[in-house]
Amino acid sequence: MTSQHAFQQVDVFSAEPLKGNPLAVVCDADGLSDEQMAAFANWTNLSETTFILKPVSPDADYRVRIFTPNKELPFAGHPTLGTCHVWLSRQENTGRTEVVQECEAGLVRVRVSDGKLAFAAPPLRKSGPVDAETLAKVGAALALSPDAIVNANWTDNGPGWLSLLLRTRKDVLDIKPDYGSLYEGFHVGLVAPCGNDIEADFEVRAFTDGYEDPVTGSLNAGIAQWLIGHGLAPHTYVASQGTVLGRAGRVSVEKIGDDIWIGGAVTVLIEGTVTL
Repeated sequence: MTSQHAFQQVDVFSAEPLKGNPLAVVCDADGLSDEQMAAFANWTNLSETTFILKPVSPDADYRVRIFTPNKELPFAGHPTLGTCHVWLSRQENTGRTEVVQECEAGLVRVRVSDGKLAFAAPPLRKSGPVDAETLAKVGAALALSPDAIVNANWTDNGPGWLSLLLRTRKDVLDIKPDYGSLYEGFHVGLVAPCGNDIEADFEVRAFTDGYEDPVTGSLNAGIAQWLIGHGLAPHTYVASQGTVLGRAGRVSVEKIGDDIWIGGAVTVLIEGTVTL
């Protein structure tokens, strides 16, 4: 038996259509099975598809399940902002300043300010230095000499991120990864200062499951916790991502008290219904 659901496809981390990271969002998905959700996410073939459900926690406004084309994720950044944007668009009270999202990783706060959304970076599941053997394998897959890597750290908040700090933006943009050698059960993020190249402070790239993700909230959250926590970045900065893919993603980072907020614009491109 099929059912119809309100549906939106949005572009996250860009105010300009087609320059961010797309996300498919299915509303009122409580009646859908795990198999239906996974099949639709596989069919959209986007990096992530989300499903909005009623919350289980009394402290949450809604619950979200996040699927890639081949698995479910406990947390992801651009799906958090995109899903919250869609949920807010369906509420009568538009004066909200904070929303609480429930996902497999727990409760995530989302701040609403000046038409933009930002989520509070969740705790890292794995952090700290990268062992020499793993670092050597990653460096080889990226054709990086050991002295090209300034620093490295685990920055995993769910998807499994390992991040490398390189010297220059050009170093980041020039990378051509060997995906066959790169994937070892984790994903790799690159970051470097931009200098005076563009109106952003850092350039970021994300390599995951054999492809490059255009703009990645979870990776930027982990990188921000690492760089700010170690005094390698200011408490407020803007990251550029997606340049090599022809995108113009912009991720705002701001540390307020003990929280690091990861934000950006969300643009609706498609709106209607989907039959599942």
